[in-house]
Amino acid sequence: MVTDTVIKKGYKQTELGLIPEDWEVKNIEDLTPPGKKFGIVDGPFGSNLKTIHYRKSGIPIITSGYVTDGKFFAPEYLYVDIEKFKQERRSAVRGGDIVMAKIGERCGASAILPKDHSESILSGNALKISIDENKFSTELIAQILWRHHTIGNLELLRTIGAQPAISMANLKKYKIPIPATKLEQTAIATVFSDTDALIEHLEELITKKKAIKQGTMQILLTGKKRLPGFTGKWEEKILKKMIQIPVTDGPHLTPRFLQEGIPFLSVNNLNNNKIDYSDLRYISRKDHEEFSKKCKPQKNDILLGKAASVGLVALVETDLEFNIWSPIALIRLNKEYIPKFVYYLFSTKATSDQIKLLTNSSSQGNIGMCDIEKLNFLVPSKEEQAGIATIFSDMDTEIENLEQKRDKYIMIKKGMMQQLLTGKIRIYGNN
Repeated sequence: MVTDTVIKKGYKQTELGLIPEDWEVKNIEDLTPPGKKFGIVDGPFGSNLKTIHYRKSGIPIITSGYVTDGKFFAPEYLYVDIEKFKQERRSAVRGGDIVMAKIGERCGASAILPKDHSESILSGNALKISIDENKFSTELIAQILWRHHTIGNLELLRTIGAQPAISMANLKKYKIPIPATKLEQTAIATVFSDTDALIEHLEELITKKKAIKQGTMQILLTGKKRLPGFTGKWEEKILKKMIQIPVTDGPHLTPRFLQEGIPFLSVNNLNNNKIDYSDLRYISRKDHEEFSKKCKPQKNDILLGKAASVGLVALVETDLEFNIWSPIALIRLNKEYIPKFVYYLFSTKATSDQIKLLTNSSSQGNIGMCDIEKLNFLVPSKEEQAGIATIFSDMDTEIENLEQKRDKYIMIKKGMMQQLLTGKIRIYGNN
């Protein structure tokens, strides 16, 4: 039996689903200034803008790589001279335009070219959208396009070829729901820009805290600066003399992976100097017990990437039962050493440089267990090790708390986008 769909009061059914009655469905090309010939345009064809046209100064070239993270960031520019710019003026881009990656895996990613940016020229892998600011909020359109990119909607605009590419014709006809009044558009955009500013502030704070930690490591892990009350001499130690058991690795066999069971870590699970449990594979209890005859990780062991991603390091800080694959080496220290202190030593440039020298030059890179045991460290007393480890552990906790707070606001923004960009929740107008 067919029943009519109940439409919530104040909403209407459209080809994009339910939207508020006072919203509209617009093609992207409808958002550009009326009468503007190149409101949506891409960069010059490849043969029209080549390396021979590049200069060290002049008119900046705006490439797709500047917008692939959703924010405009150009660490450096290439340029063309004014004559070349005049020849390709069709591809001009101005401050306030939306720049989108046209070609490549990240095609569809976009960001606003800063309003105070000088007039520039697009590269062949980018396109731009000029918005009619009399009727529409560029900031809101940019947020809408970024959301559609991140949830995969813009993949529908791709053409099939050697590289993914956005079809200009498809982009112009791409439809989005949008409030009819610029006042409501601006109100929604302000919510997102305020949230973005908070996220960006947290990211800057995280970067600052990490830099402080790195600087502190340079002085505390080398003995250049001592903790109050400690005067004992630091001694040079070779890792082979610091360990309970010889450095070992996981099984070289490929096990049968299961949907659940005992976690089985690969080198990909060593991320940001810690174990990443977000993407695990599992093995059976039987395989785990068999593999554990060679290698059975336990709390306070140090895990080191020894193949492919050589030098990645993590400290086991849990009693969770798991096993590791052969690209990971297991280091178990004897009782004279604080595992967390030695773990931090593995994160220093001095240790990284040693590992690079000992890594062979095979296609993926590999460091042998015997070579790992050759690593040298400067080590203070166990008490000073503990004190230094506590300082860095506290720093890590502060950074992790900031990262969790940032990630929380990122998730909040995603939720708000789902609600505000579809009109399910209104912050202005009818409710």
